Amino acid sequence: MKNVNYDRLIILFVYSVLALFLILPVGYILLKSFYVNGSFSPNFFILVFDNPLVRKSLINSFITGILTTVIATVISFPLCFIMLRYRFPFKGLLRAFLLVPMVLPPFVGAIGLKKFFAGYGPVNIILTKLGIITAPLDWFSVGLTGVIVLEVLHLYPIMFLNLYASMAGISSVMQESAENLGASKIRAFRTITVPLMAPGFFAGAVIVFIWAFTDLGTPLMFDFNNVIPVQIFNMIRSINQNNTGYTLCTFILIITCLFFYLSKLLTGKNHYEIQADSDTVPREQKLSFTGLFFIYFFVTVLISVSILPHISVLIFSLSEKWFMSILPASWTFSHYRGIFFDPLSYTGIKNSLLLSFTSMFFDVVLGIMIAYALTRKKIRGLGLLDTLVMLPLALPGVIVAFGYIGFFSGTIIDPRFNPVPLLIIAYTIRRLPFIVRSVYSGFQQRDITLEEASLGLGASRLTTIVKVSLPLMLPNIIAGGLLCFSFAMLEVSDSLILAMQEKFYPLTKSIYSLFNNINEGPYLASALGVIGIILLAASIMFTSKILGKKTGELFRAG
Repeated sequence: MKNVNYDRLIILFVYSVLALFLILPVGYILLKSFYVNGSFSPNFFILVFDNPLVRKSLINSFITGILTTVIATVISFPLCFIMLRYRFPFKGLLRAFLLVPMVLPPFVGAIGLKKFFAGYGPVNIILTKLGIITAPLDWFSVGLTGVIVLEVLHLYPIMFLNLYASMAGISSVMQESAENLGASKIRAFRTITVPLMAPGFFAGAVIVFIWAFTDLGTPLMFDFNNVIPVQIFNMIRSINQNNTGYTLCTFILIITCLFFYLSKLLTGKNHYEIQADSDTVPREQKLSFTGLFFIYFFVTVLISVSILPHISVLIFSLSEKWFMSILPASWTFSHYRGIFFDPLSYTGIKNSLLLSFTSMFFDVVLGIMIAYALTRKKIRGLGLLDTLVMLPLALPGVIVAFGYIGFFSGTIIDPRFNPVPLLIIAYTIRRLPFIVRSVYSGFQQRDITLEEASLGLGASRLTTIVKVSLPLMLPNIIAGGLLCFSFAMLEVSDSLILAMQEKFYPLTKSIYSLFNNINEGPYLASALGVIGIILLAASIMFTSKILGKKTGELFRAG
C-alpha cells in the first residue's frame, strides 16, 4: 500500500508541475482572449483580425508553414525511396549526413545566409565575375525567401525521419503481389504504399508546419516583422494594456490543435495494419552507374546547400575583414577570444550554462520518474500523463513564454524583474519529452526480471532503482540529458521573450543583440553561434549513437 501511495504521489507531483507551468499559463491566454472587462466577449478576437497588419502577418505565416511543409516533403520523399529501395556504397554514411541540417539552428544560419547573399557578398561577386549579372541582386527583397529557405533546410530531416520510418515498415511483398495481379506500379503505389505511409507523413507534416509557422528567431534575424510570432514578440511591452498578443497566441493554439486533430482524423479514418509475419524489409535493387551518379550528386548538392549558411557563419567568425571579396581578406581567432571579454557575449555564455545545466538536472529527475512510471507501473491516468509530457513538442515556445509573462505578472517570479526561475522552468518543460523518450526507450530494452530479482532478494524499491535500474539506463540518461542541455543552450523563443534585461540575457538573446550591433557585434555573434552549433551537433551525434533508429521518436509529438 505504501508503494502504491508513493507511486501516486510522484504522479500527482508531476501532474501539478505540468498543470502550474503548462496548462494554467495556456488557460490564462485563452481567458484573456475572450474575457473583456470581466465578461465573455468574442468581439475583441474578431476586431484583431480586422487589422490589415495582422491579416498580412497571418497570411505570411501560413505561406511559410505551407511552403516549408510542401518543399520538405518534395525533398524527403525521393530520399526515403532511394535509401530504402536501392543498394549502393556508403548508404549509411549518406543517410547520417542527411540528418546534419537538423542540428543546425536556422536562427544562427540566418547570420551566414545574410552575409553570403549580401549586396557585395560572395554570391553576387562570383556571379558578377562570371558575367551572369551586372549589378548586385537583392536576394531577399521578398522578405519570406530567406526565412522559408532556412526553415526547409532545417526541418526536412524531421519529415525524412517520419517518412523513412513509415516506408521501412511497408512490406515489399504487398506491392509486388498487387503488380502480379495486374496493377500498374503507379496504382500499386497509390493504393498500397500511400495509405500505409500516411500516418508517418501526417506526423511529420504537422510538426514541420507548426515549427515553421511559429518560428520567432529566423524572421527576427531577417528583420521581417510581418509574421504572427514577431507580432506577438512586439506586444510584450504592452501585454497588460493590450489583449492583442493573447488573441494572436490563442489563434496559434487553435491552428496547432486543429492540425493535430486533422492528422489524427486522417490517419485514423482509414487504419491499415501490417501483419507481424510479413516481410517488411524492402527488397533493395542494385543501381546502375548512372543511377549511382544521380544519387550521389543529388545528396551531395542537398547537404552542401543545407550546411552552406552555417559554413558561412564559421567563415564569418574567423574573418578579420570580409567585404567585397569571395573569401575574407584576412583570418583571425580573436573573435573567439573576444567573446570572453565582451560583457554581452560573456553574460550570454555564463547565463546559458547556468540555466541549461539547472534545467537539465530537473529534466533528468522528472524524466526518470515519468519514464519509470510509464514502463513499470499500471496506474490510472498514465495515458494522460504521457500525452501531457509530449505536449511541449507540439506547443510553440512563443505561446509558453508569452503565457508565462502574463500569468506570472506581479508574482515573486515575474520575468520582468528576474526571468531566471521561469527560464529554467520553460527550458525544463519544453525539453522534458526528449529525456522521457530516451529513458523510456532504455526501460523498454531492459528485462524487468533483473529488477524483480532484486526486489525478491529483499532490496527496497529505491535501492533497486538506484543500484540496478539506473546503472543500466545510464547511457540513455546521458543521451537524453545532453540533448536537453544543448537544446536549452540554443533555445530561441523562451530566451528572446522572457529575458528583458541585458544582465539576464541567455546565449541566443546575446547573439540576437550582438548581431544588431555595429563594429564587432556580428563577428562575436557568429563565434557564439558556431560554439552553439558544435555543442548541439555533438549532443545529437552522441544521442544517435546510443538510441540508433529510435532517435526519430524524440521529434514526434505523439
